[in-house]
Amino acid sequence: MERKTKINAEDGKQEILITREFDLPLELLFKAYVEPEIVEQWMSTKVLKLENEKYGGYQFETTDPKGNVVFRANGVIHDFVPNRKIVRTFEMENAPFDAQIEFLEFEKLSDDRSKLSMHIVYRSIALRDQLLQLPFAQGINMAHNRLQDIVNKLK
Repeated sequence: MERKTKINAEDGKQEILITREFDLPLELLFKAYVEPEIVEQWMSTKVLKLENEKYGGYQFETTDPKGNVVFRANGVIHDFVPNRKIVRTFEMENAPFDAQIEFLEFEKLSDDRSKLSMHIVYRSIALRDQLLQLPFAQGINMAHNRLQDIVNKLK
């Protein structure tokens, strides 16, 4: 099955570019990133905090069936323009990865299609390459597929 989420990671650079076109109006795609109830569904994680404003913060957490925390991530939102862009840091707690900065841009393609472009910058080339060794591409594609399916029901 073709991956609809495209990842471009040029050799020798400490960044990746992720793009995905959705069969969703721009407003619904953006809502999927800012409404905690929707984020929880497509990311399969609990939203502990999501302050959608400049200098707001966020925190996500995933637990196993016994309630043990298996994943926690947080960051600061540095810029927030509704239906256009989110600039934020992203840091996984208790993981060997430094914080990264993410530039998310939302673009209207037509009344019922939109595009997400993510430019992610890592502290080093080695750190970026280490992350890409994980099933990162498969995971983000699966999450974006869930986003498309869940938000389709909101139309």
